Amino acid sequence: MIDIHHHLIYGVDDGARDLESSLTLADEAARDGITHIVCTPHANDEYSYPKQIIDERFAELRERLRGKMELSLGCDFHLSAENIFDAVAHAPKYSVNGKGYLLVEFSNGIIPPQISDSLFHLQSAGYTLVVTHPERYPAVQQNPGLVAEWLRRGCLMQVTANALYGRFGPVAEALSNEMLKRNWIHFLATDAHHVDWRPPHMRHACEYVAQKQGEETARRLCVTNPQAVVDGARWPAQPEMLDLEKKDPVRLDLARLSRKNRHAPEEKKGFFARLFGR
Repeated sequence: MIDIHHHLIYGVDDGARDLESSLTLADEAARDGITHIVCTPHANDEYSYPKQIIDERFAELRERLRGKMELSLGCDFHLSAENIFDAVAHAPKYSVNGKGYLLVEFSNGIIPPQISDSLFHLQSAGYTLVVTHPERYPAVQQNPGLVAEWLRRGCLMQVTANALYGRFGPVAEALSNEMLKRNWIHFLATDAHHVDWRPPHMRHACEYVAQKQGEETARRLCVTNPQAVVDGARWPAQPEMLDLEKKDPVRLDLARLSRKNRHAPEEKKGFFARLFGR
């Protein structure tokens, strides 16, 4: 499995704090069956994406993990005016391996209509945009039609793996599963920050998708599509996305979901062993 969203590089954001923490995260990811991590430090108002430090620590980790884990470098790119100006002026800076696929994140507060202009500017500069964890934004939970709008504009969607089975609450669970049923998800990723409170786990979610939507879908979200991002390859053929043109393509009962107390299901086995031989 390839994890395209992971805060592995130490000391540059709210992910790994030191070298030991980075190595611990990588070890845990390897135990879970992840073979390739895309390191995605934040670039936002709080964390400035110090390129020289990131490059040095990325090279250090790649050397320390050689033979155990493959690494690539990208960014968890916040859509601020300053960031967008820099990314457009220096394309394909911030994209995964410098090959054009860019992970973008929004504010946890309001997502204004003008965000569409920002997406257009980045796409016009040659980036293929991957929206990170849309299921977790309160504005999207209140208006899931935003996801359909971004998909129509050519954006790709990355869902947090364990959101599918409730680790980010019942609303994120419900929305991510509605997206899964409609073929609105292109990637599962961990958004790993810490082995305890944000662990690098994809195996359970991969099995979950295989059970719900079939093994081909699980492979596509965890292996095939992420490989295209890492390689900067032409985007592979995808199944038809459903309900994109509907006025209200997804409706969530937020009041009911807010009262819902769910527990993560037990991990299912079978597909993972066949796919990865472990």
